[in-house]
Amino acid sequence: MQVFFLTSFYADAVLWLEKNLLTCPSKKFLHIECPGCGLQRSYIALMKGDFADSFQLYPAAIPMLLLFCYLLLHVFFRFKSGGKILMILYIFCASIIAVHYIYKIVTHQNLT
Repeated sequence: MQVFFLTSFYADAVLWLEKNLLTCPSKKFLHIECPGCGLQRSYIALMKGDFADSFQLYPAAIPMLLLFCYLLLHVFFRFKSGGKILMILYIFCASIIAVHYIYKIVTHQNLT
């Protein structure tokens, strides 16, 4: 009975998130996608267990999630070379975001 409640609550939470996505101000007012466009939809796909769709929507979503998990662990356990690892992970995520954004700009130009 309790498992059903938790799965029902989780499904309801995912459905609520899908219906209440935040609007990107850059896309709304400037009609230009920002480097973060797609992140919300990517995490929702990840919550549904659809890793391929999540990666397609925003390739940096999973590495960013791993980065934040490692950051939280580092805050509590103070790993010996945690700062260096975090810097490498930050650069890795920023690189993915930059490359994906450039790819979106080049391949999805609005020619009208």
